[in-house]
Amino acid sequence: MNRADADDTPDHRADQVRRMLRGAHPPVPADLALRAAERGARLLRRRRVGHRLAVCLLWAVVAAFVVWAGTAEPWTTPPASTTSPDGW
Repeated sequence: MNRADADDTPDHRADQVRRMLRGAHPPVPADLALRAAERGARLLRRRRVGHRLAVCLLWAVVAAFVVWAGTAEPWTTPPASTTSPDGW
């Protein structure tokens, strides 16, 4: 077993992690919670606006379809009258 294999053992890695956690923790900005809350509120507002726009678009599509269906009446059959190609 060489030196590189000994450093990769699970116990050695666990010891490294314990040493890192025992050390000084990095400073956390004082306004971190405030910035996170503001960002969350901003994301929620964007989501609400997007949802409202999607609902409005859906209603516009439904209204356009109803108007088209009311004017074109695609469910009725076309008239049965046929003319000859020569115009008799």
